[in-house]
Amino acid sequence: QVQLVESGGGLVQAGGSLRLSCAASGRSLTNYAKAWFRQSPGKGREFVAAISRIGTNTDYAASVKGRFTISQDNAKNTMYLQMISLKPEDTAVYYCAAATGADYFEIKYDQGQYDSWGQGTQVTVSS
Repeated sequence: QVQLVESGGGLVQAGGSLRLSCAASGRSLTNYAKAWFRQSPGKGREFVAAISRIGTNTDYAASVKGRFTISQDNAKNTMYLQMISLKPEDTAVYYCAAATGADYFEIKYDQGQYDSWGQGTQVTVSS
């Protein structure tokens, strides 16, 4: 089982940028399909972005496409979410997740498919 720890959240003004990190231990992230999800107060957890096992394929929610970039550094066993042009509606707790049983190029979108989760990091965007 892989253990995931997020970092990099914080308070930023609208239009600003943040980079979230998801450091993995226990197993290599290349064994897993991976994703970022987020949850705002009063809302369910929603898909943000996903990346395949070896990082060749990515996909994004429509609300963040063109502003967020998901990536991974296999040498550091870490996944990232670069966020630019942040909006108040991006305010949420952001979670990274990893899913077993994925093909090399597979993207998984359903949170029920993910086995391992980080503890979350708060992102707050002020207007």
